[in-house]
Amino acid sequence: MNITDIPLFSMLKGRLGYLSDRQNVIAENIANANTPGFVARDVKPFDIAAYTQGTGGAGAGGQLSVAAPVMTRPNHMAGTPLRSTNDQKYARAVKAGDSETTLDGNAVVLEDQMLKLTETRMEYDAAISFYQKSMGLLRMAARRPGS
Repeated sequence: MNITDIPLFSMLKGRLGYLSDRQNVIAENIANANTPGFVARDVKPFDIAAYTQGTGGAGAGGQLSVAAPVMTRPNHMAGTPLRSTNDQKYARAVKAGDSETTLDGNAVVLEDQMLKLTETRMEYDAAISFYQKSMGLLRMAARRPGS
């Protein structure tokens, strides 16, 4: 059994992928802070509800891989399995609405980018912490009683 077969870990994987993509977009914005005509970009916010429904809250398509429901009796309702697209990118960049544009057309505000980078780092740390706690619970559940 793969650890990402568990919906919680699959969602965490998607979240971490989203945050990694966002950090890449922000780093690209910072790298192009002096490029004439460059417009800052950002990624769509991560939507857990859309993500778990397989519509890809971050605009990347469904990320959650869940086994298809099995009909064991004739009166069971047929379910539709969620899509599994684990290898797609997690987020797409969109133009950010930064307020300042220089005379050469550059619209990157370094202070805004640094705030976004810090915010992304804090969210990444929180997701990693949640992942570690969840792994600890799994280990505790798998241990022999009394050990």
